[in-house]
Amino acid sequence: IDTWERKEGGGGISCVLQDGQVFEKAGVNVSVVSGFLSEEAARQMRSRGKSLKAKDGKLPFCAMGVSSVIHPKNPHVPTMHFNYRYFEIEEADGTKQWWFGGGSDLTPTYLNEEDAVHFHKTLKEACDKHDLKLYPKYKKWCDDYFYIKHRDERRGIGGIFFDDVDSPSKEEVFQFVKSCTKAVVPSYIPIVKRHCRDSFTPEEKLWQQLRRGRYVEFNLVYDRGTKFGLLTPGSRIESILMSLPLTARWEYMHSPPKSSKEAEILEVLRNPKDWVH
Repeated sequence: IDTWERKEGGGGISCVLQDGQVFEKAGVNVSVVSGFLSEEAARQMRSRGKSLKAKDGKLPFCAMGVSSVIHPKNPHVPTMHFNYRYFEIEEADGTKQWWFGGGSDLTPTYLNEEDAVHFHKTLKEACDKHDLKLYPKYKKWCDDYFYIKHRDERRGIGGIFFDDVDSPSKEEVFQFVKSCTKAVVPSYIPIVKRHCRDSFTPEEKLWQQLRRGRYVEFNLVYDRGTKFGLLTPGSRIESILMSLPLTARWEYMHSPPKSSKEAEILEVLRNPKDWVH
């Protein structure tokens, strides 16, 4: 457990478990930071359509969030990630822009349809309490966001993802985010308990390592939060890169045999499924 402060403003707590019996590496970050956006970070936000008016080239901001990535030891237990965050920026005229973002997603090494349905149904129930349109919208957003373009596959079997949500009201969006956060444990822990004692072969462990390599590729090349953190002065690099697995592998031109369990998960990563209907 590591408490840290940022000289530019704010700080957080990073909790990391390594070499556990069930989890090879698992971490939770809680952070509340403030200061001025770097020009690179502001440019990244403007590229998403934000009109940010700086004062003397400076944009005061505050950001807070909780994030977690869990990489299990057993290849039959999926990796899970969630992150929920709030962002606020003060523009030159004193007006404040605010928005919420976040999501939860599952990255299995091997496909288990029962697990996939359970995970997605739990998230859908959390979304449906607020608006029946949210789950299908944010499920598609998740499939589109976690897309490894250079591999033409998704990082995992998805979940929900959203960003820049600033309506209908701050309180209503906050209640929605709280429902999503409360769904994290019931969506994932039953899957862990179901499979953490499953037997596995060295070949299955090897496939897990190759899939972890894909996880690393997405996080370092595409992930918006990782890129924002690396572009923010005074940010804590160890906490930002906590999401990376303890071990991963890249084999040259590796391709699983057709009709294998390994090929089965690849098919779903290339063609996302509707798990709840």
